[in-house]
Amino acid sequence: MTSNNSPQNPASPLAVRTVDSDQPSIGTLVAAASADFSKVLHGEIELAKLEITSSLKNAGTGAGMFAGAGVLLAFSLTFGLIALAEGLVAIGLWRWLSYLIVFGFLVLLAGLLTLIGVRKVKRVKAPKQTIETTKSTVSALREATAHELSHRAG
Repeated sequence: MTSNNSPQNPASPLAVRTVDSDQPSIGTLVAAASADFSKVLHGEIELAKLEITSSLKNAGTGAGMFAGAGVLLAFSLTFGLIALAEGLVAIGLWRWLSYLIVFGFLVLLAGLLTLIGVRKVKRVKAPKQTIETTKSTVSALREATAHELSHRAG
């Protein structure tokens, strides 16, 4: 049996502990972990930049395609309206009357869309709850600030 004060017992005050010089210190390990984390984080940021850039390019191309389609639709609408007027001529109406009917139809359609738009705009209201909440928050902050200032002064 060995006594508690023998050098073989690690709990003994006489026990000599050797430090393995091959193992890095905690500071070195923390620095290495921090550097590795930084590298991973920068890599993730670069990946996010690449993905966002690709998505934005696709979105821009899509928006350009929609704009092109809108322009083409506007031009084709002109030809469609001419064809409608010429169709009215073909059924026996005078040419000037046919074009006047198409014009009147467009004015009527524009008036209807304007009426619907005005009704929708009149329904727009201020965000009452948000305004109320904001006012109460500002009031509470002012009271807290005044309370804090009175405690510091007193």
